[in-house]
Amino acid sequence: MRFNMYVPTRFVFGCGRLNELHKQKLPGKKAMVVISNGKSVKENGSLERTQEQLRMAGAEFVVFDKVQANPLKSTVMEGSAFARENGCDFIVALGGGSVMDASKAMAAMATNDGDLWDYISGGTGKGKALVNDPLPVVCITTTAGTGSEADQWGVITNDETNEKIGFGGDDRLFPVISIIDPELMKTVPPQYTAYQGFDALFHSVECYVSKFTSLMSDMYALTAIENISRYLPRAVKDGNDMEAREHVAFANTLSGIVMTVGACTSQHSMEHAMSAYHQNLPHGAGLIMISKAYFTHFIEKHVCDDRFISMAQVMGMKDAKNPMDFITMLNKLQKDCGVADLRMSDYGIKPEEFRILAENAKTTMGGLFLCDRIELSIDDCIAIYEKSYR
Repeated sequence: MRFNMYVPTRFVFGCGRLNELHKQKLPGKKAMVVISNGKSVKENGSLERTQEQLRMAGAEFVVFDKVQANPLKSTVMEGSAFARENGCDFIVALGGGSVMDASKAMAAMATNDGDLWDYISGGTGKGKALVNDPLPVVCITTTAGTGSEADQWGVITNDETNEKIGFGGDDRLFPVISIIDPELMKTVPPQYTAYQGFDALFHSVECYVSKFTSLMSDMYALTAIENISRYLPRAVKDGNDMEAREHVAFANTLSGIVMTVGACTSQHSMEHAMSAYHQNLPHGAGLIMISKAYFTHFIEKHVCDDRFISMAQVMGMKDAKNPMDFITMLNKLQKDCGVADLRMSDYGIKPEEFRILAENAKTTMGGLFLCDRIELSIDDCIAIYEKSYR
């Protein structure tokens, strides 16, 4: 019954709610609008709509459009300099998890000296505390994957050292406003809808089986798992199914909140190592690849049989009685979403890398390994990679 909870973000949730951005109390007068280096928000009109909302609110803006799918430290530093040079006093993150994650890091570095890695805890980071208040961040999420609109964390890759590490934890990095408008997610392709949905799923699954659980984290996690399991296949099959999009978006936001009252486990560390070395690997895809072997490892150790059974039940197997029923339902969900047969080899990952990846995971994001109910060794990680390899 012990937990701390502080989520100061104002959530504006629902279809069409982007149209209400101008009614919100914005935290500044000039925004740096951060978007990805792709074309989606330009082609689907959400950038233009956001700019019009800022005009209606009387705010000036400039656009920074260079964020990668796995955001790089060099891009964060470039964006923070751009914000300073243009006199921006707040940031609008328009995009998916990578854009929101990068925006939080840019917000911090726009007002603090040095390099981002000075403020990273883990790996070669120096672990310093932020001295100055970051710029306020407004999030407009266009995907349902990371829950970054609901927490004070972001994940950044150091392109000089192949380290992919969570940045943040400072309460000043919570978004001040988050617009969650499922209509903005209609144009996400089926494959990426699945990848993102599974990322959200695993945030809640990991928080539910970690050793830092509470009634509060359980409530969020199980509700998110149930909604993703029920609605993600529909959203993948038909991107215009707005009921499905709404429920997956809802579950994603819950999966962001659960990370502020609970903790993810080493599965995320293991995947971050994979995409740190293979920049074109979508984070959600990497998680899917290792998920069955990863959770089977813990089921075989009987660390929390009742919790795996409870997840299987909310995923649709009402009469589940065996912890491995969770793996059965996880495999079914992956098949229903068309992602059960992803191959590491398609992204250039080779078996001879597994020890390097395992050591990278433990060195750079070792903190998540401390959230596991039993210790996961380097050799255990290698075995999970081996069992997952195709």
